[in-house]
Amino acid sequence: MRRLIVRNPVSYPILIGEGVLEEVRTPEGPSVLLYDRRVEGFALKLAERLGVQHQLGLEGGEGAKTLAVYGRVLSFLAEKGLPRNTTLLVVGGGTLTDLGGFVAATYLRGIPYLSFPTTTLSVVDASVGGKTGINLPEGKNLVGAFHFPQGVYAELEALKTLPPFTFKEGLVEAFKHGIISGEEGLLEVEDLTPESPRLEAYLAQAVAVKVRITEQDPTEKGERRLLNLGHTLGHALEAYTHHALPHGAAVAYGLLYAALLGKLLGGEDLTPLVLRLLRWLSPPPLPRVSWEDLLPYLLRDKKKVSESLHWVVPLGLGNLTVKPLPETTLREAFGLWREVLSTL
Repeated sequence: MRRLIVRNPVSYPILIGEGVLEEVRTPEGPSVLLYDRRVEGFALKLAERLGVQHQLGLEGGEGAKTLAVYGRVLSFLAEKGLPRNTTLLVVGGGTLTDLGGFVAATYLRGIPYLSFPTTTLSVVDASVGGKTGINLPEGKNLVGAFHFPQGVYAELEALKTLPPFTFKEGLVEAFKHGIISGEEGLLEVEDLTPESPRLEAYLAQAVAVKVRITEQDPTEKGERRLLNLGHTLGHALEAYTHHALPHGAAVAYGLLYAALLGKLLGGEDLTPLVLRLLRWLSPPPLPRVSWEDLLPYLLRDKKKVSESLHWVVPLGLGNLTVKPLPETTLREAFGLWREVLSTL
């Protein structure tokens, strides 16, 4: 079992391994379980062990991150008359973590919550760092808040139930952490499976990268923006396909685009590295999409500063820049991106 501690802006533990649920301690007061129905067995066992009084199961996926579902969960809590010292236990993948954290951030102006990530994506990314939120029809994660859990408990036994692609796509975020940090071990994903003896150490290493960055910049005013590597184009692809393209696949395609931007700016050519990732991931193919198709979604991206969209560009492993880019460069990279993808 690996234990990490986030120290800023609030302190909370992250436990990764098998048997971590034995370490869970809920605060005094009522508790509510919000869970993805795909992991209902795991969630209900947790509820029984901790004596959780109230439970609400939802269908996971991006359909959970809507105003309608958000309102439904808030109404569930209000109908039960739950007070401010209620603890929300969120069990599921990244969409449930995002939704549940936002519910906790806003019900009665904020209640505590614990996160129990059950996918690789939620372990290495969504459950860590305090970003919570939901989508709007106009774009992804346009509504949200920073609200930090009181603990993250990643029970690796839950990962053994994941479909192979779902397991793989979450590791795209860990791979991204390898590009950001320059830690080459995080770029070695091909041998990882739910039974891999190095999975626990690998996930802990990936999470540690995010912890270091978010501790220094909890609310994304500076260095934390590096974690958006691959996400600007990735989120546009998700929105354009109405989330038919899974998040991990979209980010992988976005990483390739970012690598091409880096090459055009005179940086190291990281495209062979990202192409290796894409071949291993074998993501769903992209529909025919033009720059004009994606432009409306890019213009609504939440990472805009004033009127400029800032791109995270890797100039080498561990060497990134964040800045607006000329449209001529963006279009040139997009043409190269389509050309390279045609060879996969």
